[in-house]
Amino acid sequence: MPAPASFSNYIDTHANAFIKRLGDAVAIQSISSDARRRQDVIMMGNWLNGQLNELGVETKLIDLGTHEMQGQTLQLPPAIIGRLGSDPAKKTVLIYGHYDVQPALKTDGWKTDPFTLVVDEDSGRLIGRGSTDDKGPILGWLNVIEAHKNLGIAMPVNLRICFEGMEENGSEGLDECIQEEVKKGKDGWFDGVDCVCISDNYWLNTRTPALTYGLRGIAYFSINITGPGQDLHSGLFGRTVHEPMTDLIKLMSKLVDHNGNILIPGIDDMVPPHDEEELKLYQKMDYTTDDIEEAAGGKEKKTVVLMGRMRQPSLSLHGIQGAFSEVGCKTVIPSKIGGKFSIRLVPPQTPEKIIPLVNAYLEAEFAKFNSKNKMEVEYLHGGKPWVADVRHWNFEAAKKAIEVVYKKTPDYTREGGSIPVTLTFAESLGVNVLLLPMGRADDGAHSTNEKLDRSNFIEGTKVLGTYLYEVGATA
Repeated sequence: MPAPASFSNYIDTHANAFIKRLGDAVAIQSISSDARRRQDVIMMGNWLNGQLNELGVETKLIDLGTHEMQGQTLQLPPAIIGRLGSDPAKKTVLIYGHYDVQPALKTDGWKTDPFTLVVDEDSGRLIGRGSTDDKGPILGWLNVIEAHKNLGIAMPVNLRICFEGMEENGSEGLDECIQEEVKKGKDGWFDGVDCVCISDNYWLNTRTPALTYGLRGIAYFSINITGPGQDLHSGLFGRTVHEPMTDLIKLMSKLVDHNGNILIPGIDDMVPPHDEEELKLYQKMDYTTDDIEEAAGGKEKKTVVLMGRMRQPSLSLHGIQGAFSEVGCKTVIPSKIGGKFSIRLVPPQTPEKIIPLVNAYLEAEFAKFNSKNKMEVEYLHGGKPWVADVRHWNFEAAKKAIEVVYKKTPDYTREGGSIPVTLTFAESLGVNVLLLPMGRADDGAHSTNEKLDRSNFIEGTKVLGTYLYEVGATA
């Protein structure tokens, strides 16, 4: 059931006001990974809570406690849970988003101030940190609620809300918050939820909307190597001691080859091969090798790229802790070094299955060095992969909404990244979870000059609203 014409008209005529509200949100530097900005994250949560209350949404700020970060004990930003409507004849949709953002400095390579939303009239781009990840999509939901409130139209579904301020820094405390709320049953805010919709990812390209039914999990490790009791002068001790850095570089080179093949035995073997039906799914996607070159500078066969991103594990090397990295020349032999890497997981892989394989392989390889240094494999964090049923009415409703607004059939994608809360919702609530992206593949989330196209913000708002009507029609 399409949304009423008055809804779409309201979105069009109030587009500038919606963009101004997005600018107000972008201006709040809600960087969850920077202790100096913690009060800004909390301020952003309070601002968002106030916006919801003005629109008639009943909310509750959940105190998630404190945590240790950067040598300080910090208050965690509140989780915002909310509800709008309680009609037993209507479906109940839970929406999730996050109001924190990645760090950003103009000196990183931004062409403009990252926390001042710039409206580029020529390109239609709305440029600013958090514009696409995830303040724009969150405000898309607020735009939908505002339109119905001001038009005097009843919402087609009951809404439940869960917004957090720590997604970019591990979502600390959120899983427990959700699980505790679900345990309350009829006394909880999530009672009666029929499905979940998350808008926190992106189209596969810049042309065709997408629906996402799978996410890779992650297992993140550090290889810690300890040698001499203190850092040493390379002129005095070079070639006379086993250097931790040398051991680490050699060990990290044995994790993955230059083609991306994982060298740890047993990891790739866990994944069943694709069949012809699945291969056709990837072949049908509106995607070319030019898309990945445009987004990241790579070039490879279409199906190889898509399956490598969506249905195969990957191993990436991220950095070395304890190494000299400043400007200038320092001839030091580090006494302690840590190499960070992660493995993106796909079903049926889980961190619990991967950890023993990683430990055994690295211990065996290190033993071959006959080094006097000590090596420890540290598991830092992880999350399970997730896959949903695309034949569910939740996905069908989103598909119809996209076809109404964009006049296109969406691509069905599995995303290469990880959003751990997706699995938490699926397992805790036992309902279908849908990822309905607003932004495009070239938005540059986490990168410099992050943007959300004006058309995606406005038409994407219409998709969110129309999706609720299509869900309502299944009641």
